[in-house]
Amino acid sequence: MSDAKQIIAQKSAKIAAGAVVCVESEIRGDVTIGARTVVHPKARIIAEAGPIIIGEGNLIEEQALIINSYPENILPDADGAEPKAMTIGTNNVFEVGCVSQALKIGDNNVIESKADLGRNVILTSGCIIGACCQINTCEVVPENTVVYGSNSMRRTQNEKPQPQTLQLDFLMKILPNYHHVKKTVKGSGAPLRN
Repeated sequence: MSDAKQIIAQKSAKIAAGAVVCVESEIRGDVTIGARTVVHPKARIIAEAGPIIIGEGNLIEEQALIINSYPENILPDADGAEPKAMTIGTNNVFEVGCVSQALKIGDNNVIESKADLGRNVILTSGCIIGACCQINTCEVVPENTVVYGSNSMRRTQNEKPQPQTLQLDFLMKILPNYHHVKKTVKGSGAPLRN
């Protein structure tokens, strides 16, 4: 993507003060990123079918894809294609290569490497979706659920996953030393390029 195209694509992204968003990430459409959220290089956040609102303290790692797209059987210009907002709560971790199309994600969840969440899934709070697990059904995943194994088996854990505050603090210090980061203007949501 050329620099001019990247600046145009980034125009509607709103990045809160205190968030660290690497320039090498791809953000398209109406995206709001909360404070203390870290977006690694090569992460992709794409809002096609409606806005994406990401809360505070989230960690979005390399090659993670968060996409609010139209369902397969509905075209963008169809009558039934109403924009639906995707909402992601606080302190969630999206690990390397995961894909999330879920329109509602609560707080303190971990979506591990190569995991795949479908559009009709509602992830409550304190859940862990294990590496390479897929959930593409129309369901609400109960709090503190762990999905694991090749058959996506489930169990309930007694405690919520620990928030990644130490890792977030470390990344907020280190990433700007090695990558260009998008900055916000004080009092405005308009991103500037470094």
